[in-house]
Amino acid sequence: QVQLVESGGGLVQPGGSLRLSCRASGFTFSRYIMSWYRQVPGKERELVAAISSSAGGVTNYADSVKGRFTISRDNAKSTVYLQMNSLKLEDTAVYYCNAVWNLTYWGQGTQVTVSS
Repeated sequence: QVQLVESGGGLVQPGGSLRLSCRASGFTFSRYIMSWYRQVPGKERELVAAISSSAGGVTNYADSVKGRFTISRDNAKSTVYLQMNSLKLEDTAVYYCNAVWNLTYWGQGTQVTVSS
């Protein structure tokens, strides 16, 4: 049974930090490109960050989060992380973990709320 389970979301003040985790099971994690997406009500889901399946971990970021967010993966733990620093009000969204290779899988999402 394939599962992507996100955790680490919550309420944080502007300028604060959160670390999201996504633990995978039921498929060969190391083969998959792993990404984080986010979505706010009424808008399309958007790519936040992605990391390749290679050991080198090539990364890609949305312009809006470059320099603030860092994606990483631990293939031994089948887990992908998103370190979010200097959070802004506009980072408020539901964040989803995504896995892509020959199939595509999605997590259930975790809410991140940035508010003073």
